[in-house]
Amino acid sequence: MAEADKKVSINTVFVVSMACCAGIGIWGIVNPDSMTGTMLGFTNYMLTGISWAWLSICTAFLIVSLYMAFGPYGDVRLGADDEEPEFSTASWIAMLFAGGMGSGLLLWGPAEPMYHWQGPPGAEGGTAAAARQALVITNLHWGFHAWAIYAVCALVIAYFTFRRNQPSMVSTPIKALFGDGPTGESAGKAADILAVLSVVFGLAGSLAMGTLAVRSGSYYAFGTDESVNTALIILGILFVCYMLSATTGVDKGIKILSNLNMVIAIGIMLLVLFAGPTRFLFETFIDSIGEYFAGIFTMSFRLFPYEDLGGWSAGWTLTYLIWWIAWGPFIGIFVARISRGRTIREFCFGVVFVPTLFSMLWFAVFGGAGFYIEMYGGGGLKEIVFEDATKALFAFLEYFPASEVLNACAVALMFIFLVTSADSGTFVLSMMTTNGNLNPPVAQKMVWGTLIAALTTGTLIAESVPVAKAMAITGAIPFTVIVLLQLVSFFREIRHERPDRLKPIEARGEAIGGGAPPAAPAAPAAPAGEGQS
Repeated sequence: MAEADKKVSINTVFVVSMACCAGIGIWGIVNPDSMTGTMLGFTNYMLTGISWAWLSICTAFLIVSLYMAFGPYGDVRLGADDEEPEFSTASWIAMLFAGGMGSGLLLWGPAEPMYHWQGPPGAEGGTAAAARQALVITNLHWGFHAWAIYAVCALVIAYFTFRRNQPSMVSTPIKALFGDGPTGESAGKAADILAVLSVVFGLAGSLAMGTLAVRSGSYYAFGTDESVNTALIILGILFVCYMLSATTGVDKGIKILSNLNMVIAIGIMLLVLFAGPTRFLFETFIDSIGEYFAGIFTMSFRLFPYEDLGGWSAGWTLTYLIWWIAWGPFIGIFVARISRGRTIREFCFGVVFVPTLFSMLWFAVFGGAGFYIEMYGGGGLKEIVFEDATKALFAFLEYFPASEVLNACAVALMFIFLVTSADSGTFVLSMMTTNGNLNPPVAQKMVWGTLIAALTTGTLIAESVPVAKAMAITGAIPFTVIVLLQLVSFFREIRHERPDRLKPIEARGEAIGGGAPPAAPAAPAAPAGEGQS
């Protein structure tokens, strides 16, 4: 009977999710103007109408992350008390970046600071003060807030999966909160379906933007044309690569590619740092740390109600924060999957603090070098940035020695980042539609990988990247409610952990939520030796 119920649950989430994806795709083909207007209208209204709520919620996620890192539950392990981490720290951090923000950091490294330097909210652009503010704003968008959103989404799933031996599903904390009755079952299925849709459309939008960026890089590095056909060829190669990687599992394909990504990325950053204005860039980095930490509290609650700049907040800060929430189901389940065996304190430092500091260094080097080019060099970079942000990185690298080699490396790096994002995305979607299976079947990965490629192809042909982003954000708005409910469930359960006796509740003979003891894990554990680094 339990097995039959499991099959029904799997079929419900999978079939409804596929039907919704197909319906939205058909809508976009039959009446793209209607879909565009509906999606963009809804997201614009939500971003401007209740902007105060989104900023408050995302700041609250950061406060929760700080509390979990420094509070009484920091020593609770995401697994058995004596369990060791499944992956080495270096591979773990590399996979965090590859799945979370890799291609975005590349694409926006020199571009976003330049945008804010030329047009800071409520201030004069192109000044030294504007340069400082530009890096503070960029770090706000890519720093603690962004990674805290990921951390909250991942921590809840990791706790219930590895500490409580429950399925690795978005719905697991929801069912623990509402119980196993009809209400909990319905709420759980709705949460899983909404999470699947957020991942699918978030990936489609990101892969479309990444493909266009690779096309621009190929133009600079290899002289290829910038037609739609070139973009489709790149996507076709990408599809083959991430499907091959998806068949190898987390401990092989994703881990190996992520480690390679970090080596190349750090190599490019170091070359820019030491071949460029080194002293200026180090000073920019140290200065940006002070400015960010001094201004983070104010920026965390700043919405410009007196300056009539609500459009700026909606177009930049809130769009970024809700975009990270849209990726929450994907990154949450993926980061949870690779974080087994770590303490909550170690998890929070690794997911929030380390990536933030690296991102700050990255933007100080690339953004600072861009400032230097405009202030003291030949200039000309800002015009390219405002013309087409996807070309900014490759135009930027033209200012450095061995620019041809750098551009080729940047193209390869961005492509590999896209492979790891698509690979981990298909992996997560397969987990979400196989009742949280930690090692989902290859056939399931093939289905989702093909669907993502098809949606990305449609996005490229229709040149509707903003619509794909709007669809992802549309799913993120109700998903925020799910994350809040997950947090309520998480805090209700973790309060049973006693600092003097750190064991799962099951080991103490207590039941989750006060009911009967839970059944055996629905998702099989990784085979012995798998995932070890």
